[in-house]
Amino acid sequence: MNEISFRRAVDSDLPGIIAMLADDELGLVREDTTIPLNAKYTRAFAAIEQDPNQILVVVEERDDLVGCLQLTFVPGLSRLGMWRGQIESVRIASGNRGKGLGRKMFEWAIAECRKRGCGLVQLTSDKSRGEALQFYESLGFSATHEGMKLIL
Repeated sequence: MNEISFRRAVDSDLPGIIAMLADDELGLVREDTTIPLNAKYTRAFAAIEQDPNQILVVVEERDDLVGCLQLTFVPGLSRLGMWRGQIESVRIASGNRGKGLGRKMFEWAIAECRKRGCGLVQLTSDKSRGEALQFYESLGFSATHEGMKLIL
């Protein structure tokens, strides 16, 4: 793998990000890759950009988008007011999977959480993503809590 770089996403990255989000069996039915982009994506991007506790990040290799993730910094009162880093929407372009990019992305994201003073990093993953769950465990994450969602 050549040198990669991390940067804050810009609106022109959205089609590439949405394509990565849609490029698996779950994303295929959840995402809308039509152009022009669904306005819901541009509204969500604007909200992320305006929130100082959100960072939508793209990973580039030689000017090609090869990955993305979203970091959310969550303040809380529990654990003596500990901040948490939440990692979401992690995707790697299909042609770049299996090359160690995911590990580099998580190392970068965890370092960013440390810089922001987070005492904990958390994530959620669909239970059907067995390989992803094993990967997260290999990074030191453990399934200490049971997560639940209510679709509205």
